[in-house]
Amino acid sequence: MKKLIFVRHGRAEDPASEITDFQRSLTIKGKSISKLMALELKKIEKTPGIMISSPAFRALETAYIFAGEFGIEPEKVIVNSNIYYKMNFHYLPEILSIAGEENDTLILFGHNPSFSEIADSLCKGGCDYMPKCGIVGISFKIDKWTDLKHNTGKLEFYLKPEQLL
Repeated sequence: MKKLIFVRHGRAEDPASEITDFQRSLTIKGKSISKLMALELKKIEKTPGIMISSPAFRALETAYIFAGEFGIEPEKVIVNSNIYYKMNFHYLPEILSIAGEENDTLILFGHNPSFSEIADSLCKGGCDYMPKCGIVGISFKIDKWTDLKHNTGKLEFYLKPEQLL
């Protein structure tokens, strides 16, 4: 059994001419909601597995907040540029291979629309659009990440910030 958890980054500052999209940071509210969502996920997942993040600053900030709540050192978060530049179902196996087959749970930190689209394509019954800092957990009856296929996952949980506020 394998479990894949998608965490969309928290609310980020608006785009500005002096910084790139890649450099945008979480807002204060984005940081506080990320912490609340990390605590909520911790109620469901006692051991989060391997954390892999987009290198975009807002996604990394979100990943570091989650890592802190789970007692994981920030340097243990794996950064993979494909999550920012090439995230789609085609590149998913390459991203998952980083964690190794021995790890049954992976948490990915990244962006829409790709996270919503991939989660929707993996779940048997589909999955709604992910809001900022939304979390989707999908389980698969497989032994190896390389066996991951469309419409084979079971939606285990879908956490939305508005459920907590």
